[in-house]
Amino acid sequence: MAENGHKDLDEKHLLLLQDHEEKHFMSSEIVRDIILGVSDGLTVPFALAAGLSGADVPSSIILIAGIAEVAAGAISMGLGGYLAAKSEADHYSRELKREQEEIIDVPDIEAAECAEILAQYGVEPHEYEPVINALRRNPQAWVDFMMKFELGLEKPDPMRALQSALIIAISYILGGSVPLIPYLLIPVATKALLVSIALTLGALLFFGLVKGYFTGNQPFISAFQTALIGAIASAAAYSIAKLFQRA
Repeated sequence: MAENGHKDLDEKHLLLLQDHEEKHFMSSEIVRDIILGVSDGLTVPFALAAGLSGADVPSSIILIAGIAEVAAGAISMGLGGYLAAKSEADHYSRELKREQEEIIDVPDIEAAECAEILAQYGVEPHEYEPVINALRRNPQAWVDFMMKFELGLEKPDPMRALQSALIIAISYILGGSVPLIPYLLIPVATKALLVSIALTLGALLFFGLVKGYFTGNQPFISAFQTALIGAIASAAAYSIAKLFQRA
């Protein structure tokens, strides 16, 4: 709980909260952006490079195409993250304004909605009436309560949209550079492809392990699934390139 949420607590409960440290992971949005950027960054350029290798294109051309794809992908993914976060912030603002108007225009209905919410948690009428009365005396707390418990909305960080765009774009670039490194060092595309496969699958496995740890999933299952998706994408791109080359 934030520090300003402690100001009305008695000394006993304040000491208990200070002595108790909850080990919840609070940066889920940042982790989601990193996962989105790195997973796409590893997979899409990898599939592109594999497809071009299947078409017997020189390493230099594959590298140029890969860099162009990573640049375009980072911009596109970053812009998508920005617009998504901006839409969430706009939605929160609209709902906040509506709740502020409703506690003024229809306070009894809003109080009834509070009672319904608290009743869902097993709070009896004689127990929640003082709570509702306290909220009615504090309009800002009342609005915050309704936003969180009626609508399930948390106040977004004002910098969230820009932060999301930058994290996704940088993560995409970092992920996308992995499958392209062999084409920078090895001039023969078929040889570079083998190194790229080993390097990228290793990175996908490691990334899957880390992703599983932070998301609470089984790390080894997450690693296998992540690597499998990358392998299927690259195999499909390579096979399609070979198929059209023979046509």
